[in-house]
Amino acid sequence: MASVALSEAEKVYIVHGVQEDLRVDGRGCEDYRYVEVETDVVSNTSGSARVKLGHTDILVGVKAEMGTPKLEKPNEGYLEFFVDWCLALGYVEEGLGLSPALVLVTRSVLGLTVPVGERRASPGSPAHDGSKSQMKCSANATPEFEGRGGDDLGTEIANTLYRIFNNKSSVDLQSLCISPREHCWILYVDVLLLECGGNLFDTICIAVKAALFNTRIPRVRVLEDEEGSKDIELSDDPYDCIRLSVENVPCIVTLCKIGYRHVVDATLQEEACSLASLLVSVTSTGVVTCMRKVGKGSLDPESIFEMMETGKRVGKVLHASLQSVLHKEESLGPKRQKVGFLG
Repeated sequence: MASVALSEAEKVYIVHGVQEDLRVDGRGCEDYRYVEVETDVVSNTSGSARVKLGHTDILVGVKAEMGTPKLEKPNEGYLEFFVDWCLALGYVEEGLGLSPALVLVTRSVLGLTVPVGERRASPGSPAHDGSKSQMKCSANATPEFEGRGGDDLGTEIANTLYRIFNNKSSVDLQSLCISPREHCWILYVDVLLLECGGNLFDTICIAVKAALFNTRIPRVRVLEDEEGSKDIELSDDPYDCIRLSVENVPCIVTLCKIGYRHVVDATLQEEACSLASLLVSVTSTGVVTCMRKVGKGSLDPESIFEMMETGKRVGKVLHASLQSVLHKEESLGPKRQKVGFLG
């Protein structure tokens, strides 16, 4: 994770402030910073969103493509995740390759005109298993991503995304099935990290949920002739589409233990003062779907219980605010003013 160097005096100042429920930027321990959410920011994707939380900037694109259901789940579609860091410098096409949505996202953000290679996992590769993630890290979002630092962070995010979304109660995967055992929709979810300024996991989950809310999948019909062969008819009406329900899609609330208290939405400076954090995946109803402890420090059982309760309480408010913003933005229709960097 990206970090900053602090003097002992600065650390003491931050820790003492947290104990008094007063953080450096004036927030309380359970307050988030201002969050900017914008959907439908990238053309030629099935759905997209950009989220900025403090100095952390995330862009997500979703591309729906037809494929074959997995053998163990013949009545379900699935999601695949790809995470990349901003490639503004030192872009190398050969050997890197990007998924279709990330090609479009990267071209839109960086203005690339050169052809970008496609990345597709072969049937025998690890990423062919649905909901797995592939990472390629670059040091342009933050110097911490150079070398093994980027690889380690990539693996950490991949494992976390897999644990959260490898749960059919989060997304209705059966609605992605077109024809059992034959055809299904595969959603390629591409996460592009433009800038890292703390609280990375929360921001990524908010952006993924917003992009899935914005996703529109063309409606298809399966036609069977007299001989029993099946044809897929794809609707050419852009308004004839299906939408995903994101009501049960969880969001991560990261709680950093600082001194004897814990805070949500920690800044880089606060993360530098924390030896242990708890990632709590919470649904809109306050149900915890998974937890994960990060950091070298330890957490006692009482602290874990308190952090879980805080995560559930804060998570419900976060979901309600996000849903309100998404529905309000959608109600504005195509005439809404785009205010992000792609506006």
